Amino acid sequence: MRRLLLTAPMAAAALLLTACGTTEPAADDSEKSTEAITLTDASGAEVELDGPAKKVVGTEWNVVESLVSLGVDPVGVADVKGYKTWNTAAPLKNEPEDIGTRGEPSMDTIASLKPDLIVATTDLQPSAVKQLRKVAPVLEVKSADASDPIGQMLENVDLIAEATGTTERAATLKKDFEANLAEGKKVLADAGLDGAEFAFADGYVTSNQVSVRPYTAGSLIGAVNERLGLKNAWKMKGDEVYGLAATDVEGLTDLGKVHFAYIANDKDPNSDPFGKQLAGNSVWKSLPFVKSGDVHRLPDGMWMFGGIGSMETYADSVVEALTKK
Repeated sequence: MRRLLLTAPMAAAALLLTACGTTEPAADDSEKSTEAITLTDASGAEVELDGPAKKVVGTEWNVVESLVSLGVDPVGVADVKGYKTWNTAAPLKNEPEDIGTRGEPSMDTIASLKPDLIVATTDLQPSAVKQLRKVAPVLEVKSADASDPIGQMLENVDLIAEATGTTERAATLKKDFEANLAEGKKVLADAGLDGAEFAFADGYVTSNQVSVRPYTAGSLIGAVNERLGLKNAWKMKGDEVYGLAATDVEGLTDLGKVHFAYIANDKDPNSDPFGKQLAGNSVWKSLPFVKSGDVHRLPDGMWMFGGIGSMETYADSVVEALTKK
């Protein structure tokens, strides 16, 4: 879990230690044009393609999710096993080559795939991006933006769709996403939960010490919660990229009476301190939301830094957890 936390959002890691997605075939708008495509990516670089990219490599899980959701089966994916474990909202439909870790992709492996396009995020080291540009065109998307997390996610989907000729599919995905959030908000409101205090976090254990990572209003998940009509109970400020903060079990005492939710994974024993390591902790047991039973472990396989599919799955799971009889 710690490795995942450190490599997922690389920028946030430096600061903090850092749905269901549809499975219909992609719109075949990529086949309607073979004209050259010129795009400007998040780094300001001009990316030139002979036509819609078909053989695409993804160096980060959020861009891989966007590719799959757009109907593009990536030929190369960083840490395939990790993706399959942590992102089930947009399951891989093919068997892509594992190109190494998300922080250090293998240049030789990527080159052997002869891709039309490599999609990376601004979390990848500039030196690695420079090397990748010698292999194939590289499209960098901004990893995240705490000032507009949902807007940034959708902008990334649009940019990847332009590069792969799947803009019609992107429009459908965005429309379905808006409908999903609107429906979730209505269900919660009908249940009397509009404006309910809600705190989402994840946690991990290192050397028997429990660390808690709050997802503030600037996080993608925090923004989805607000769109569902929930009030973010975290008062602390997160980092400017991912909207993440850091605290410990004592820091949870500031929350008061809230609904508390988190994501863990059964395949990682250190990813669920709330359900395991803290079970006998006196501070944890004294928290109002623990005493009232308002602690919700959400289902495995939702990538907290994912794309439209992950956020739809997350929204559905929150609505179900809070309205469960």
